[in-house]
Amino acid sequence: MQKIDGSQGEGGGQILRTSLALAIVTQQPIIIENIRAKRDKPGLRRQHVVAVQAAARISGGKLSGDTLGSRELRFEPVAVQAGQYKFDIGSAGSTTLVLQTILPPLLIAEGRSTIELVGGTHNPFAPPVDFLERAFLPLINRLGPSVALMLERPGFYPAGGGRLRVEIEPASRLTPIEIVERGEIRSRRCRATVSNLPDHIAERELAAVAAALDWPDECLEVRRYHERNFGPGNIVTIEVESEHVTEVFTGFGRRGVPAETVAREAAAEAKRYLEAGVPVAEHLADQLLLPLALSGGGAYVTLAPTLHATTNIEIICKFLDVPIAVEQQTDRRWKIGIG
Repeated sequence: MQKIDGSQGEGGGQILRTSLALAIVTQQPIIIENIRAKRDKPGLRRQHVVAVQAAARISGGKLSGDTLGSRELRFEPVAVQAGQYKFDIGSAGSTTLVLQTILPPLLIAEGRSTIELVGGTHNPFAPPVDFLERAFLPLINRLGPSVALMLERPGFYPAGGGRLRVEIEPASRLTPIEIVERGEIRSRRCRATVSNLPDHIAERELAAVAAALDWPDECLEVRRYHERNFGPGNIVTIEVESEHVTEVFTGFGRRGVPAETVAREAAAEAKRYLEAGVPVAEHLADQLLLPLALSGGGAYVTLAPTLHATTNIEIICKFLDVPIAVEQQTDRRWKIGIG
């Protein structure tokens, strides 16, 4: 039985999600101790409990310790089973993080799957739906599967209530890919989204991004949700579509934080990426590790790896006999090679 220390490295939920996914793929029973030990509120939160239970459901697995606040979990998967599944977090917990847990094994399952997820779709400290749809899933589809995501209803923190549907057509095997150059930039876009909040918030955010990145008005867009039963929310999404990859950077509106500050934070991240000239930014670099490791190969060039990424590498190497090399090429350019 594989024993995982949830306090190692970044000590957060990524250790849990990667361990669950790889336990299913390799059909190894696991014990995870010290779950989310380095977070302000350690142990399993609502979205983590649902992720754990989702992993058990798609694999016919046995669970113990899948309760709120639990810091230790035992999981014994059987085998991944394609099918139709619905998972409701019951709060604004991240639907995309639940998907992150079960998607890798379903990419190589025998048969098509449909996943319905209810909860938060745009959460701080989690990849928003826009990132999955525009940056992550197009690269997953280049590996061989066909994954389509449909946002049926947005769910902003803290109200939640969002709904997304994911259709997964797996591949018999994943094909390695390389993303070592960005290529020519084809389009740039910044979208400020407000849900049941004044339009001036979005307009101020767009003005701040335009000033920080020197982008013209045609790159700017406001998206409004004014349905009565939607919760309030705000997100700024900056998208850079290049020849070989699309990157997405986000800033989340927060109570008491000026709209201009939210926008400048996202713009600063995008500007650093653009100036470095690399194809893959930090968050996408972390997300690509597991699917490329499952493919047995591949490479990409990115910014300096985060603690999130290096911890993810450590967990992956506990389950898969696939070497992962991290090589610094310049001050702002790093290459991660798998296989």
